[in-house]
Amino acid sequence: MLDRRAITRKRTPAGAAPSSGSGRGPRSACQTSWVRTTLSLEMADGLAPVVDFDTVKARTLEPSPDSYLVDVREPDEVIQGSIPSSVNIPLTVFSNALQMDPEAFKQQFGFEKPRKDQEVTFYCRSGKRSTTASDLAMKAGYAKSFNYTGSWLEWVEKEKQGSA
Repeated sequence: MLDRRAITRKRTPAGAAPSSGSGRGPRSACQTSWVRTTLSLEMADGLAPVVDFDTVKARTLEPSPDSYLVDVREPDEVIQGSIPSSVNIPLTVFSNALQMDPEAFKQQFGFEKPRKDQEVTFYCRSGKRSTTASDLAMKAGYAKSFNYTGSWLEWVEKEKQGSA
């Protein structure tokens, strides 16, 4: 991941083409696209606070109707197992789900749509999709969004260690 402090912007004189930074002239369309994509991903990354295994474990032992644990993996992944008390909203439909009215949401997903004032923790397989989902939720006004970056892989590993 890029370090935000390492990103610098060079000012380009009016009318001049932006430099690639290599002294070899203007950036190609591919380079410019990569820079824009990289910067936009970096800026979107990490908006939601990160929670650890112990925090998630405690939430599964005492589930609350005021708190959701949301698995953003696809249904074929969820079949392999999920964290107890979690609900599923696949990342592929997540943005649209946030825009749905509560009744349509409940009909499609089988549970109440989280309120914007509820605590919502996201996880996936390895932490990448949960980062995207938690950031999207924060941007949509879900101020109590959290990201379990250890996600399913860490959960399975630590649960095996605990039962051994």
